[in-house]
Order: sequence, then structure tokens, then C-alpha cells
Amino acid sequence: MTSKERQNNMETIMRAKSLQGSITIPGDKSISHRAVMFGAMANGTSKISNFLPGDDCLSTISCFTKMGVQIEQVGTSVIVHGRGIDGLQEPSELLDVGNSGTTFRLMMGVLAGRPFHSVLAGDNSIAKRPMNRVSIPLLEMGAKIDGRENGTYAPITIRGGQIKGIHYSSPVASAQVKSAILLAGLQASGTTSVTETHRSRNHTENMLESFGVNVVRDGLTVSVEGGQRLLATDVEVPGDISSAAFFLVAGAIVPESTITLLNVGINHTRSGIIDVLEQMGADLTIKNRRVINQEKVADLTIKTSDLSGITIEGEMIPRLIDEIPVIALLATKAKGKTVIRNAEELKVKETNRIDAVVHALNQLGANIVGTEDGMVIEETERLTGSTLSSLGDHRIGMMLAVAGCITESELKLENPEAIKVSYPGFFEHMKQLRVNS
Repeated sequence: MTSKERQNNMETIMRAKSLQGSITIPGDKSISHRAVMFGAMANGTSKISNFLPGDDCLSTISCFTKMGVQIEQVGTSVIVHGRGIDGLQEPSELLDVGNSGTTFRLMMGVLAGRPFHSVLAGDNSIAKRPMNRVSIPLLEMGAKIDGRENGTYAPITIRGGQIKGIHYSSPVASAQVKSAILLAGLQASGTTSVTETHRSRNHTENMLESFGVNVVRDGLTVSVEGGQRLLATDVEVPGDISSAAFFLVAGAIVPESTITLLNVGINHTRSGIIDVLEQMGADLTIKNRRVINQEKVADLTIKTSDLSGITIEGEMIPRLIDEIPVIALLATKAKGKTVIRNAEELKVKETNRIDAVVHALNQLGANIVGTEDGMVIEETERLTGSTLSSLGDHRIGMMLAVAGCITESELKLENPEAIKVSYPGFFEHMKQLRVNS
């Protein structure tokens, strides 16, 4: 990137001849968040390795330090000196989550059980994202919560304590909603359970068990008994499959490519992108399978592939919701038609990702139509370059950067720094893999 482009806040991506080599995917964002949170709520000291030092996870650290927890973070290593749930202190200032919806919603669950006053807020994107999906069950448990439009939008004020367990049937399959309720449930009287329409990612359940909590799982229902205490433990964070997805797609669609991605988490509730690639006919190999901290991990090798369109819907959607922007790009290079349904959740992410993806890919010459709950993508022989913005959404930014590797002319990406939220070294890894001549 030239000095002028830096000044204009823009990254230029040129067509790549191929992508070759191996990279180690940075730590899983969801797991990094939870490792800090649970370590802070535990009794004793927890050491976290391969932590993701992205802006979102740093916001989680910031929130807990404001509640009196001592946390040491150097790069990908973090030491959390847990105070126990009862040791969290009333913050004297606003808890700013930045752009992190995970931090915001899970913190609501933590704070619902604390007998003090706190205020959660974030950036302009957070202010537009619905929080009532969490505040409704927490209010039912007895927490006092308020915010714009009766607790629907940030900033949110919470006065917690004296909450009771509930059974909640969640209208959405959301790990953030489920996790917030379970974290409140640990501080409530009686049993708290959550039943989902489809199984969402289960990192909270896995990690709570690692921290000594008894979690009961029964089909689509997860339960915890109130009053349990977390015990400090060390956490090794696997590579983030949502980050790996962008290079899996790049390896499949950039000519003459072979990429190996090391140490990638392949938790079944997150591995929908692997199923999509296999169903489309991608040349994907999974090796060195292992289990770390109750999370399945493997090394993935992807090669340039002949792909066919498929339909993606139903229980598959919660397992790949964050990967849909780059799956849409993948579908432009699949023979025939790809249909994505039941993905209404995309409308309430950092952007309305249905609109954002459809607009961006059509600007590049794709044939894609948005629907109420997804999109329909036709094969596109050639994509052309353009100047497009990430819209402040890290997933849109990375999708466009991968698209730039196959566009006929250069793609200029505005607001590329949004990618730092989940993948600070993304452009360095892309440069490392590129073969340009």
C-alpha cells in the first residue's frame, strides 16, 4: 500500500497468479472472548495461549479490567488473575465494547447477576444491533435492564443481582443469546435452561466444563445449576475457522493454488464451511485431527477446485452464519446456481450482510439476487475490479480482499482496517501466499 493510499485509507488488491504455502490461522475469536471472561470469573490464575489480539477481544479485556480484574496481555499470550464471580467490582466508568457484539451480549449475562450498576455501550454499529433478544430473557430472570427503545438498543444500563433460573425457548439459534442466559444462570437461584430451534456453536458449554462447571446437554437444550463456581484453568485457543474460511475459499477459486492452514478449530457447530466446500466438490484434505481443551482441531489443505452450486439452508445456517459473505463469493465460481435460505440473522450483523454482499458482488459483475432470508447466486465467468468499502464490517472487507485475487482488474478496498477486528495479520498472510508472476 502506497503512502497516498494509506492517507486515503485504502488497500489495493491485484489479481494473483496462484496462492501457495502454509499459514497458521490466528486464534478463534469466540473462544478468545470466553477464555478471558471465564478466567476473570474464576478463582485463580488462568493462562491463555494463541489468544486473538484483535480489537474485539481487546474490548473484552478492557471491560474486565474496569471491574477490577488484573489481566496481562502480550501479543497472543494472556494471564488472567481471576477474582471469582463475586469478586467483580462495580465499574466506575462506561464499559465500551467497541465493535464487539459478542462482548456486549455475553457481558449482559455476566452483569445480570452482579449486585451493582453498570452501563454497556459501543460504536455506531453496536448502537444499531438488537439487544432485546438478550434483555428479554434476562428481565424474565429478574435483572433490571434499560436502554433505548425499552432495552432494545445500546447503550444498555444493568442493575443485577437476585435473579432466578428460567427455562427459555430461544426464537433464534444464537450462541450469544444462549451464552448470556447461561452466564446469568450460574448466578441465579435454581436451574437455568435454554432450548434452541437449531444447535448454535457450543464453545460456552465446552469451556464452562473445562472451568469445572457441570453443564447438562439434552438435544437442543442446555442447562446449568446456579451457584456453581469456576476454577481457573489454562486454555490453548485453536485457529479460528471463520478466519480460515477466507483462505479456504481463496485456495479453491484462485488458479493453480495449494494452501495448507494449520491448527484450525473444526468444532461441528462451526464447521459448516467445510461441509459446503465438500458438497460443492472442493479438493479439500483434513489431516492431523486432534482435541485441545474439548475442541476438535486439524490442518486443512485446499487446492483449486471445480465447483458445483448447492442449496444451503436449515440447520446448516447457524454452523456457517459468519462465513456466508465469502461463501457467496465462492458460489460465483460454482457451476449452476447456489441458493442460501433461512439466513435472516445476516441482517443484524455489523452490517445488513445480505444487502452488503449482494451490492458488493454485483458491483464486481456477479449475478446475485438478495431475498428476504438469503440470496441466489449464479456462476459468473469473470469478475471485474472496482472501488468498494468494507462498510466497517471485517467479514465484508476480507471477502472483498479475496475477490480482488481473481478480478480482471485491481480492486481498491476502502476502510480495510475494519479487518483488524478479527484478523490483524490478514494482509500479511495474503502477501505471504501470493504468487504474482
